[in-house]
Amino acid sequence: MFTKNSKWFLLIVLSLIWGSSFILIKRGLVGLNAFQVGSLRILFTSIFLLVIGFKSLAKIPRLQWKYIAMTAFFGTFLPVFLFAYAQTQINSSVSAILNSLTPMNTLIIGISFFGLTFKRDQIIGVLIGLVGSILLVYNGAVNHPDQNYFYAIFIIIASLCYATNVNLIKKYLSDLSPMTISVGNFALMTIPAIIVLSFSGFSEVVFIPKTQNSMIYIAILGVVGTGIANLIFFRIIQISSPVFATSVTYLIPVVAFGWGLLDNEMLTPIQFLGAFIILVGVYMASRK
Repeated sequence: MFTKNSKWFLLIVLSLIWGSSFILIKRGLVGLNAFQVGSLRILFTSIFLLVIGFKSLAKIPRLQWKYIAMTAFFGTFLPVFLFAYAQTQINSSVSAILNSLTPMNTLIIGISFFGLTFKRDQIIGVLIGLVGSILLVYNGAVNHPDQNYFYAIFIIIASLCYATNVNLIKKYLSDLSPMTISVGNFALMTIPAIIVLSFSGFSEVVFIPKTQNSMIYIAILGVVGTGIANLIFFRIIQISSPVFATSVTYLIPVVAFGWGLLDNEMLTPIQFLGAFIILVGVYMASRK
């Protein structure tokens, strides 16, 4: 009973944290480019996790480091840059809605590569979600010519990365603690992130007040929105299932849309319809 209740509590907390991540990325992009946002996000998270959990690295068996590397790449390294790059052109609310495709993609990846079974209704849900995505993106492109909705493809790719990540964790890393997985992930990403940051032109803008203000938002995003959130997310995966864990993306758009309203973002009625269709498709695809 405790596990059942705790997984729902953790899911709500995680949705509030991750739902706020999109507006933090948007604030970060005011004074930083996408590569700087992504690499700084990783570095702030790495510092936080290595300070509180460095000893956890010794708990990773040698043979599992390859899976730690794979989950680092698919679960964080590639998505942080994809989301930042996408949000240079599309609203944070739209990014959050498209991110809700993750449970559906988790099913697709699980069936294709991890031996998950499926039912007819779940396949119908996948198709419905695809229709909703097309409607959301197409209508956004028509009604917001100032935004390049081609960049929505980067959010979808990030969603596929997340889907791959949760399946890998459930299958290969369930015996490790969330802290161990998280610290291992970011220990491996620290050097690559420093390399990306060094080639991003960061040294030329670091002392500009606008840049430093944006760095505060990314620091919050790194410590809370990535570090603490990853610990919660990995715990949910371990006490539930990959599809349940990724169902957090049902709630993320609600939180993100609330922040978007405060920041003068608004969806068209057709985009609302597309978002609703996506959630219906994700619900059908995620049912047991």
